[in-house]
Amino acid sequence: MSQTIKLKKGFNINLAGKAEKKIGQVETPETFAIKPSDFPGMIRPKVTVKVGDKVNAGDTIMFDKKLDAVLYTAPVSGEVIEINRGEKRKLINIKILADKEISYKEFKKHTVSEISTLSREEAQQQLLESGVWPNLVQRPYAVVANPEDTPKAIFISAFDSNPLAPSYDFLLKDQDKYFQAGVDVLKKFTKGSIHVNIDGNAEVSQLFTHTKNVQINKFLGKHPYGNVGVQIHHLDPINKGDIVWTSNPYGVVQIGKLFLEGKYDASKVIAVAGSEIKNPQYYSTYMGACVDKFLHNNITGENVRVISGNVLTGAKIEQNGYLGFYDHLVTVIPEGNRSRFVLTEGWLAPTFNRLSFHRAFNLFSFLNPPTKEYVLDTSTNGEDRPFVVSGAFEKVLPMDIYPTYLLKAIMAEDYDEMEALGIYEIAEEDLAICEFIDVSKHDIQDLVRTGLNLMREG
Repeated sequence: MSQTIKLKKGFNINLAGKAEKKIGQVETPETFAIKPSDFPGMIRPKVTVKVGDKVNAGDTIMFDKKLDAVLYTAPVSGEVIEINRGEKRKLINIKILADKEISYKEFKKHTVSEISTLSREEAQQQLLESGVWPNLVQRPYAVVANPEDTPKAIFISAFDSNPLAPSYDFLLKDQDKYFQAGVDVLKKFTKGSIHVNIDGNAEVSQLFTHTKNVQINKFLGKHPYGNVGVQIHHLDPINKGDIVWTSNPYGVVQIGKLFLEGKYDASKVIAVAGSEIKNPQYYSTYMGACVDKFLHNNITGENVRVISGNVLTGAKIEQNGYLGFYDHLVTVIPEGNRSRFVLTEGWLAPTFNRLSFHRAFNLFSFLNPPTKEYVLDTSTNGEDRPFVVSGAFEKVLPMDIYPTYLLKAIMAEDYDEMEALGIYEIAEEDLAICEFIDVSKHDIQDLVRTGLNLMREG
């Protein structure tokens, strides 16, 4: 039964530089890369290709020895030109020089009626062999789903409430039949519901509202109300022993294309946005693309940070770095590495142009309209300090947990307390907003991943 859930807690970060809804034209990136760091929980990646090998889109290039049934495949066809490793031979990435015209490994095509008669085993085999399976992420632990598990439900957040987040309605325009086919395939993996959660604050595309065989739920509120972890918490909380799977809408469309067209289609539309972008807009590309073509002559300053993803949860990359597997956004904002004089630009400076949850920069910042856009840099506006218990985390996290005590339990490696305080319900992205407002300047997302790894390995 569909639900409408209104969340009162949260905090929106309205940044300047939102992408205009049009597709820009640039040269196709020459190189693409797949990075083990994009997949939390991957411990022992094994490379199956060598430099000089020719690959088609969908050919296996690596797998995780700990979960060897799940294959990771090439997003484009071309030549493997680099296999980069770091300290202790840690795999950094595998780079592919793309062909001018992409060729695909062939998988079995299915009609809509054939999909309905597929067994779970047949569907699972094709998902695993093609490289589409990593779109399925399990909770707890927020790692790639184990194909041996049966989730009690599957959750799809059809919107993103992060700063400068792209619109899924625009990203997936005219992809209705693929989304429906993807849902039909996923239905074979659970006896529970498939939840499609839509934004109650905005008009929603028929792509989501007309989907069959799903439970459509409406969420209203502020960020992080678009996070799938927050939505699971309010729809069907995760208890010890429970397993649920999640996917973003792009992953569902990719599943649909695999079965309807018989190929691993890694093409995607991404947004390039941020206050330092001259022409923030969308571009068509492929998963793992080098971002240099999108940024060439498109950045206003020199001292900037390029982020694959959003400013809260994304990863810093170079201007010739590579798009993350799950990312649909490249953000460019000012680097915050310059000194500020406390009376003119610091926390005592009278200004209406600095965003602060605590009103640290201006006591009257609440007078700014909700639509005001801010130009923020990467400065933490302070150094690490002892954990301050301010009660602020509870004001922005719309979940019935105590984040401060949970974080302290992780620091103490107290397994019982972590379990009792809700470690199974969260992932890094859910507490990213807490990191943004943290007066103690802790790396909360790294701390959350540490706790998840402890529970998973313990």
